[in-house]
Amino acid sequence: MFRYGVISQWGNAMTNTSKPSPTSRRAALTGAVGLAAGGAMLSGARAAEQQAQAAPSGRPPVTPVSVAKRGVYETVALRQDNINVTAIQSRVRGVEVKNLKKTMADNLKHVTDLIDAAQGMPEEWGEGERRWGAKQDLICMHEFPIQGFRPWNRQELNKIAFEMDGPEIAAIGARAKKYGCYIAFGCYAKEKDWPDHVINMSVIVGPQGNVVSKQWKARNILGLFGEGALIGTTIYDVLDRYVEMYGWDATMPIARLDIGNIAMTAVGAEPLLYQCLALKGAEIVILTVTGGTNAESAIATARASRVYCVGVGNSVSPDNPGFAEAAGSRDEGTVVVDPRGTPLARSANHHEDIVSARVPIADFRKTRRFPEYPMALMLPVLQQYEPLFQPNAFLQYLPKDYKDAGELVRKRMSGK
Repeated sequence: MFRYGVISQWGNAMTNTSKPSPTSRRAALTGAVGLAAGGAMLSGARAAEQQAQAAPSGRPPVTPVSVAKRGVYETVALRQDNINVTAIQSRVRGVEVKNLKKTMADNLKHVTDLIDAAQGMPEEWGEGERRWGAKQDLICMHEFPIQGFRPWNRQELNKIAFEMDGPEIAAIGARAKKYGCYIAFGCYAKEKDWPDHVINMSVIVGPQGNVVSKQWKARNILGLFGEGALIGTTIYDVLDRYVEMYGWDATMPIARLDIGNIAMTAVGAEPLLYQCLALKGAEIVILTVTGGTNAESAIATARASRVYCVGVGNSVSPDNPGFAEAAGSRDEGTVVVDPRGTPLARSANHHEDIVSARVPIADFRKTRRFPEYPMALMLPVLQQYEPLFQPNAFLQYLPKDYKDAGELVRKRMSGK
């Protein structure tokens, strides 16, 4: 395998603290010559010309992305040949804005206790060397294990959203450092470059206790929530500005880590997205939709895209305000799946559970074979298909609550 090391960390996982400024990124985009998915079949000049013609007016020009070429893709060196992967199926309990400090602390304590249990070292056992089971290298959690979910308005959501250098992230980072592992989880987050936006974010913290990857949710499902719609910002909601700031490669980020290439998404029922993540070199795809059928999707995704896949969902959730206990839990539970679509570990029921499996990541990397996609046949369809919902809605108007977002969705559906 060829390796670029970490020269494009910001573009791949949005983690480099020395990210390019919007001005320098804009200048680079303006002068860049990009290749589309099918550009390899054309000369560089011809490919750039075709993309410029195909791009909607005002859309940032397509620039290169890190994608597998003839089975070779970007990696960093592995720290070990095999890794232990754990998925924690935990409850959802929405924090209370009027009692935020206590309810957030209670939820955070519950999550850190579950991480301790996954590593076989509950706090009550003391600080000795005693361990129940093997050390876990990657711990995966669902979309909102700490904040939970309620139909908050924008003002409330900004209160409960995490700062990336805040105490909640620090607490998870401390556990990752203690155990020398990676911990992947979802949250509502705030970014200083996006005032008043609250981002549906997947976060991976590493063995040094720091955030090693921030992966925005790619898009929200629209038109399926009755009178309401989601107000957490996704990439598709602000696509043009996002690309101008971070580049096209960051629209489908891959965390290239020393335990493997990891992609994490809270987008449900989006097989084409999952396959694109695999083509970009993801070796482990984590599906985290709260209330979603993640295990079923994980099995299908692993088989179709020939990757390891973790489908981690929420358990039954007693005392979650506004919801029945079983709301959002599913019979198929949580699962770790191999590239043949075979579950290696699976939860037994709807309750809180921890499932673990050993992944031979080095052997997988040596023997991996990508599905062959006849791009010349497919590209005309993909390029000419027109979706009902166009991007950038939140650049034009930022809805203040779920009802307001629902009205925006209906206007977009009617073409207004």
